[in-house]
Amino acid sequence: QVHLVEPGGGWVQSVGSLRPPCASSGRTLSSYTITWLRQAPGKEREAVAHISHSGSRTYNADSVKGRFTISKDNTKNTVNLQMNSLKPEDTDVYYCAATSRIGSGFPSENNEYDYWGQGTQVTVSS
Repeated sequence: QVHLVEPGGGWVQSVGSLRPPCASSGRTLSSYTITWLRQAPGKEREAVAHISHSGSRTYNADSVKGRFTISKDNTKNTVNLQMNSLKPEDTDVYYCAATSRIGSGFPSENNEYDYWGQGTQVTVSS
């Protein structure tokens, strides 16, 4: 079983940085593909960054390329999302999700995930 938590959201001014972790109290995250997603009110949850179970492959959405970096820390059993040059339009609730599916591609549908965190609010002021 995997219990995901995202304790590191918060408030930051535009062009600032945040680095929320996705932590697991259950099985090691090295067994899972992990995705950070975000959701604005009234909109669908969208993936912003993926990392493979080994940590060797990552993918970022076009909206965050060059600004966000996803990484795995196996010693702490966390997946971190380094968010730099934040913009007000990055304001959302951010979730991490895990899937045990291991393949050449990353999940394309939200129903492919086995586990979800409860979400953390990120607010960027102008």
